[in-house]
Amino acid sequence: MKKLAIGVDIGGINTAFGLVDENGDLYAESVISTKKYPTVDDYPAYVEDLCAAMRALIDSVSFDYQLAGIGIGAPNANYHRGTVENPANLWKFREGEPNPDESRRLFTLADDISRCLGGVKTLITNDANAATIGEMIYGNAKGMKDFIMITLGTGLGSGFVANGEMIYGHDGFAGEFGHIIVERGGRECGCGRKGCLETYVSATGIKRTAFELMAKMSAPSKLRGIAFDDFDASMISVAAEQGDPVALEAFRYTGELLGRALADVVTVTSPEAIFLFGGLSKAGKLIFEPTQWYMEENMLFVFKNKVKLLPSGIQGKNAAILGASALIWQQEK
Repeated sequence: MKKLAIGVDIGGINTAFGLVDENGDLYAESVISTKKYPTVDDYPAYVEDLCAAMRALIDSVSFDYQLAGIGIGAPNANYHRGTVENPANLWKFREGEPNPDESRRLFTLADDISRCLGGVKTLITNDANAATIGEMIYGNAKGMKDFIMITLGTGLGSGFVANGEMIYGHDGFAGEFGHIIVERGGRECGCGRKGCLETYVSATGIKRTAFELMAKMSAPSKLRGIAFDDFDASMISVAAEQGDPVALEAFRYTGELLGRALADVVTVTSPEAIFLFGGLSKAGKLIFEPTQWYMEENMLFVFKNKVKLLPSGIQGKNAAILGASALIWQQEK
């Protein structure tokens, strides 16, 4: 009998999920609102509604199959404990909460989902790790035992695979490459520190870079007429493709910081390849070429010209669902 897994991607706005086979083929998908359940008190209703929606999805498939398990990608998820811990944009305390103790914002999501669906195996990890496992099971990292995944979205996520295994660390939170310091006393980061890589290398980071460059450079630029609140990273890509000097310098600088940081991290895990995934990576050579150049320029000699910099093989609207479902197939293998 055919086996399918459910992949669940929990975002701040919506939760998307779908039935996926071992080849990455999606048979059915659905979505519920996450933002409808904003507070700690709403969490039980969120679990109940998500389970009901998943039951409906399970019943929607017309052929017989075996449900192998449920894989979940979520912010601040801990693979070891099956929990979502103090997520920045999920299940916050309501205004006026008499006991806003952050230790109460530890959600046993894997157990809660498993319990309401009859004990089905349920695994959870953070969204960047889910994308990494998706790359290993469905994408361009098939057959690789040592690689790094960099997700370039609003922030910078990452996943590290060594000897065919995800590196989770003793507490489940290893691999926070976006929060290495690349500029002491640099830009403020949402984590509370200053100078983190993701404040420079992300959709948000390149936007900040573009505005700093417009203050420093006298070159004409189409970007100068756009208000900060109306601005997004895709506009920088479009401008760069048209030869805009500010936009081109923004990508060069972003690639420099990413390439230098990657050269350093290569010395730790010696990966076969590094994959770039997510919105900013879709800029293609605008981000790949400077990143590759500065990575090689700063690489320790023993690693020079050994590490491939590659695009993800699972880009697309279903990538997050595929990545989450891959948790199940990885464990089975």
